[in-house]
Amino acid sequence: MNTVILPAGDPAAVAQAIDLLHQGEVIAFPTDTVYGLGCNAWQPEAVARLYKVKERPREMAIPLLISGLDRAASQLALLNPAFRALADAFWPGELTLVAASCGTLPEIVTAGKDTVALRMPDHVQALELCAALGGALAVTSANRSGSVSGVSAQQVYDQLAGRIPLILDGGVMSGGVASTIVDCTCTPPRVLRQGALSLEALNQVTCVTGG
Repeated sequence: MNTVILPAGDPAAVAQAIDLLHQGEVIAFPTDTVYGLGCNAWQPEAVARLYKVKERPREMAIPLLISGLDRAASQLALLNPAFRALADAFWPGELTLVAASCGTLPEIVTAGKDTVALRMPDHVQALELCAALGGALAVTSANRSGSVSGVSAQQVYDQLAGRIPLILDGGVMSGGVASTIVDCTCTPPRVLRQGALSLEALNQVTCVTGG
């Protein structure tokens, strides 16, 4: 497979990315944290391809990037007050929230678990891709499992060339730090991964315990 790099700011490139996603392909694109490797969350075959490209164990669920909180509330997850408070405070942004799944997603996305991890990115093209695919994409960091997350199109290419058809180039991600993950299914919510957002910032909104 030939891997092409196109500018993320080019509407024609974004349109091509959307077409590929609808066809069940896996592509890489910039977000507000690191580059993402994503596919159509509603196509089990596409998600299986994502696992294969990344060499990710099937028992590890795939998080979702979403275009808005309404989408999450209506079709993807059961949202409690803590989830809503944190989402209202930090979305779009560098926070991934785990909630109880509504059971509407293919089992391969959730790895058979009853939870789903959701994030609304603060990035124009990432949001555009999500919106074009019904409001959500199955997305993980753009790297092979166990390797460093890509913060530039070239870094992604170096790891995934020949495995995916397209990389949208949005430049070098300035932060280069993955999102903080908080499990909102427990009381109080608990940090599962410390990332770009600090525990102190979270606790200004609601009580959150460390990992």
